Amino acid sequence: MTIREMQEEILRLKAQKNIVILAHSYQRREIVEIADYTGDSYALARFVQNAKAQTVIMCGVRFMAETVKILSPEKRVYLSNGEAGCPMAEQLDPELLRALKEQYPNAIVAAYINTTAELKTLCDVCVTSSSAERILSKLPQNEILFIPDINLGRYVESKLPQKKFYFVQGGCPTHVRATAQDVARARAMHPEAQLLVHPECRFEVVKEADYVGSTSGIMDFAKQSSAKEFIIGTDNSIAEHLQYDCPDKKFYPLSKDLVCHNMKLTSLADVLNCCRGEGEEITLSEETRLQAKRCIDRMIELGG
Repeated sequence: MTIREMQEEILRLKAQKNIVILAHSYQRREIVEIADYTGDSYALARFVQNAKAQTVIMCGVRFMAETVKILSPEKRVYLSNGEAGCPMAEQLDPELLRALKEQYPNAIVAAYINTTAELKTLCDVCVTSSSAERILSKLPQNEILFIPDINLGRYVESKLPQKKFYFVQGGCPTHVRATAQDVARARAMHPEAQLLVHPECRFEVVKEADYVGSTSGIMDFAKQSSAKEFIIGTDNSIAEHLQYDCPDKKFYPLSKDLVCHNMKLTSLADVLNCCRGEGEEITLSEETRLQAKRCIDRMIELGG
């Protein structure tokens, strides 16, 4: 089958079977084109809550599919490629988190949404890259144990000097590849371009940026800006998508190494097979789901 033929078959099957397909923004273009909704992990989960379809296919990584199941337990949720995990989400286990909570007994535990459902059961509030500063500023507690991404945590810490932060040595293995040397090289090659970066990048990169924000934030900024050239400091698929969406502008990857290999595991054939009834269904015990949902509910309450 050609790419177009495969896409057409996916569209036929999802209409026939009342399936909704979600694609994280880091997915390949041919997958984004057949998705019902594309966006950040939390936006994907929220979208499904209002969708009428009872079957959901997640083109992303495991914690994203878990978040969908946490918020929409009545739906059948499938991960299009069962091998697609998130190394950052898996860097911390419950035993270590319990030990950290004992070490910092006065700290509230803030979990980046890039965590497993199991870890979320032990956390007090969840945050996204776009909402972390806003939500944590509203907490009455002054001490915050932030997990698992130290780079996002350091960025938020710089914005909230009135809070005391504690961290673990975790982070995104994709975004951490970008360096200050990459910034200098990219700016030298494209002196008119604005630098847009994700806060999961090293602070040495973040502090050089013209804009710091979530994946959706970066895309919205580039589309709405009057500037014509941009250096994109997140997964290189975003530079590709933006070039399709804004052909009158130019987009340059900050580094050729900014590629999330877990996201790229999902193929169009995986999505087709899921539509045919294959794929891994995500299941969570009701106890785990409800305990994990508490920190997400707190995020929503505080304006996430």
